[in-house]
Amino acid sequence: MAVLGLSGTVIYLLPFLRELYYKPLQAAIGINNSQSGMLTAVFGMSSLVAYPIGGWIADRVSPRLLISSSLISTGLIGFVFSTFPSYAVSLLIHALWGITVTGMMWGALIKATREWAPPDEQGKAFGLLEAGRGVSEALLATALVAVFAQLGGDVPAFSKIIIIYATIHVALGIIAWRVIAPGAPIRDENARSGLQDMIAAAKMPAVWLIAIVVMTSYCAYWGAYYFTPYASEVFGMSVVVAGSIAAGKIWLKPGAAAIAGFIADRIGIWQSVAAGFVILIISFAGFAILPGNASLVILMIANIIFASIAVFAHRGIYFALLEECRIPPLMTGTAAGLISMIGFTPDIFMPLIGGALLDRYPGAAGYQLYFGFIAVLCTIGLLAVLVIGRSRRTAGRGSVN
Repeated sequence: MAVLGLSGTVIYLLPFLRELYYKPLQAAIGINNSQSGMLTAVFGMSSLVAYPIGGWIADRVSPRLLISSSLISTGLIGFVFSTFPSYAVSLLIHALWGITVTGMMWGALIKATREWAPPDEQGKAFGLLEAGRGVSEALLATALVAVFAQLGGDVPAFSKIIIIYATIHVALGIIAWRVIAPGAPIRDENARSGLQDMIAAAKMPAVWLIAIVVMTSYCAYWGAYYFTPYASEVFGMSVVVAGSIAAGKIWLKPGAAAIAGFIADRIGIWQSVAAGFVILIISFAGFAILPGNASLVILMIANIIFASIAVFAHRGIYFALLEECRIPPLMTGTAAGLISMIGFTPDIFMPLIGGALLDRYPGAAGYQLYFGFIAVLCTIGLLAVLVIGRSRRTAGRGSVN
């Protein structure tokens, strides 16, 4: 679980450099907000294709092979990106990351986590996974933001940071190969083709409901990505201070995810997810009406804290809905792949919407529209999880499939 948690964090550092290094990334490649959003959108589009295929493969291939190969290949591509190639090459790199990160890692990570704990402790399993990811992310983010500042906070410093990230990927890939047991993939004696498995999963209403929950919650996670530029552009904070706020909120992830997991096992998974959506709706609606006034900095930071806690709590428990909805264990990877294909589509449209709004409505107005849009999406997510809850009450402990 320790290796899974660390691997699940490290693998996303390179594709999402913009969270902590939004402006340095733009300066290094010479791109605007829309082009910056397109980089991540390309990663998202590549991931969209990789999710279902990778999920099906995860039901049949050793997690050790998938996780180790994912880390090493992603790191090697990172060394190329550290040279800051052209915008066109950068787009290609992000497309390749969609394959090495999503197709090779994600399904294996979800399947291994679900199998780690019994059915009545799925909240704990996914909560601890996300907590482990949170601890490693917080340590790495805080340390490397400090290194970035020490190196001068300029483009050459940013290149060195990427090299460090890439080196960590390759080293962890080697460690994962040596630590994770080879395992034997579980196969059904009447194994069907990949297309048949995907069709069977797609016929389950629960898969679509969980996908909506994940998608809308992930939109809120994308909103958290914009807290750094929001703090610097709207409230006048320096790039380093704004980055420090981003690194600081990451420290909330371990506690929020772990506590949410244990609470969810006691009061119910869907009930916990619903409570998180209520907090997100209130927080992002608050951002939508909060003016960019220096006297309101404390209120802004407090709202970031509340929104971050809810976002991280969700990430710690929403895949526990697989067990809550009685998705068959043999279809964990396939179902998770389809859910992720839909649930993580915000990687495509959220950066495009965010970039377009910020370019068309500079300053506070663009952020207010963006955050207001997220509040509406979270309302849709709340309705979806309430449908899951209603189905669970109607069916008792039966299936919601």
